[in-house]
Amino acid sequence: MENTSKIALWIIVVLVVVLGGYYLINKSPSETGPIKIGFISPLTGDAAAYGEVVRDVEKLAVEEINASGGINGRQVEGIYEDGKCSGAGAASAMQKLVNADKVKIVIGGFCSSESLAAVPIATQNKVFLFSPGSSSPDLTNVSKYFARNYPSDASQGSVLAGVAYNQKNWRKVAFIQEQLDYPLGIYKAFSAEFEKMGGKIVKEEFATSVTDFRSQLTKLKAENPDALFIDTQTPAAADRILKQLQDLKWRPALLVSDATSGDSATVKKDASILEGALAAEFGVDPANQKYQHHLQAYKEKYGKDANFTSYTQTVYDSVYMIRDAVFAVGYDGTKVANWVRSAKDWPGASGLVTIKADGDRAGGHVPKVIKNGKVELLK
Repeated sequence: MENTSKIALWIIVVLVVVLGGYYLINKSPSETGPIKIGFISPLTGDAAAYGEVVRDVEKLAVEEINASGGINGRQVEGIYEDGKCSGAGAASAMQKLVNADKVKIVIGGFCSSESLAAVPIATQNKVFLFSPGSSSPDLTNVSKYFARNYPSDASQGSVLAGVAYNQKNWRKVAFIQEQLDYPLGIYKAFSAEFEKMGGKIVKEEFATSVTDFRSQLTKLKAENPDALFIDTQTPAAADRILKQLQDLKWRPALLVSDATSGDSATVKKDASILEGALAAEFGVDPANQKYQHHLQAYKEKYGKDANFTSYTQTVYDSVYMIRDAVFAVGYDGTKVANWVRSAKDWPGASGLVTIKADGDRAGGHVPKVIKNGKVELLK
């Protein structure tokens, strides 16, 4: 009996070793090796002004996570693609990440046009797409595989419309709007609210390739509006419009999108003509320790201050939210999508993050004003 027991024990040991080895050999690559996370942001063109900052913050967060042991003992491999702030660029980047790199999770796009183009590809392949910057209202509840921790421009547009009509007593606002999804989202939200209150909108549009705005500005000036809303995708486009306003010797009251007010270089450079301009931004909390940490770590790593901090805080948070999601439910697009969409009061650099059932972040923008080359809360 004793010999029989020993033989049985050895058989069990051998089976455990053999089956364990078979499991390790045949384990899916998605369960071993690095955890691949794709990133899409604009790295070329005018939008690279914030796309490069976005990428650098993402790399910073990935390095911090890996230095602390990664996710469940596995390192994170970031794969960074140029979405070019365009639908075509983002679709190409997303196809590469899904088909060649076999990622299950993508952080991006940053521009709304990037996310709108990437969503169908993500949905078809059950890859979770998480945006820290796309704010078009058209992205609300667009797919169960999409969510964002930056608020919708429905908030930005409606906040500015209320200030314009109720505090400034403006009744006619002129728009010069770039023909892209992000500026269009702001325009739609602003105009819907402003016109509902009794205001009037006049608008001129321009393609991204346009650099001479004198014809559009002359037409808008002839309308004698109470204010002009410079509604562009990038601060570079806004800067060109501001220069041509000065050339035309037109100094209207101004409103600008957060793409412009968030760029400290443009605000400082164009301080004179932007004096008193209104904006609405997703607020920051300087007392938040995680917010302060990400700024300090960025400066130590790159030797300069981070720009567009209302965005960098959500970019930084997006990487850590994905880390926590994979910790909780594994490297699976569907499970991570469900986890993020149920997040409530997740503590981040951008404050407590709650993602609603429609994929949008709870909360919104606050009105601000540009004074002496700086952006401050409107009182």
